[in-house]
Amino acid sequence: MADSIRIDKYLWAIRVFKTRSDATDACSGGKVKLAGVNAKPSKVIKAGDEIQVRKGAVTFTYRVIHPLGNRVGASLVPEYAQNLTPEEEMAKLHAPVESFFVRRERGAGRPTKKDRREIEEIWDAIDFDDIPEETASRFGLSEEDMEGLK
Repeated sequence: MADSIRIDKYLWAIRVFKTRSDATDACSGGKVKLAGVNAKPSKVIKAGDEIQVRKGAVTFTYRVIHPLGNRVGASLVPEYAQNLTPEEEMAKLHAPVESFFVRRERGAGRPTKKDRREIEEIWDAIDFDDIPEETASRFGLSEEDMEGLK
């Protein structure tokens, strides 16, 4: 086992990314940080380093326990990396997605600028004070979520 390894190879080996190319692209794209600084794919890591990986809305944090270069099974990952991701970040994975769908005829294409303005006007006109508490709880919205929508 190596004392140090490239960060892109390590992230692939502990199954943060499906392919090594994905890991390299994430590093090159500024989505991976080592000690708070953007890490290039060739950055060498060692035991004890903390890595932050942004995937979508969530920033995962890992501590390197043992650097390794070969991909391991999911059950063995805890031997090589410690997941330090805070609960607040993990909760973002289960957060309800705010979206507003407007029915459009098939083949109508993208909304025009005028259509988009009308959609935004309708969205802005919705009064979130009128959403019954029972309905909000059914969709996983807490009191804090409802306050944020007002």
